[in-house]
Amino acid sequence: MAAIKKILCFCGSGLGTSFLMEMNAKKALKNLGITDVEVEHTTIDDIVPGAADLFICGADLLPNAEKAGKAIGMNNMVSMDEMTEKLKEAFGL
Repeated sequence: MAAIKKILCFCGSGLGTSFLMEMNAKKALKNLGITDVEVEHTTIDDIVPGAADLFICGADLLPNAEKAGKAIGMNNMVSMDEMTEKLKEAFGL
């Protein structure tokens, strides 16, 4: 499997929720000892194949993300525990 080097967190507008998910993803990656991964937030309009190695969004937007590539759908978009668990799984830890 290709290494995950870029993660895009997104929501409908690309403002609040996606920014919170970006901050939590960065914190979770640091806690997991994963470095050299770029994490950004954006709007759903930027979710296209090749834009990132992994997409993170709310569970309701997961079908959109899966069309573009590997994706994580968050049931609770502000949960650090859920973010950490799903990133562990995505990175095969």
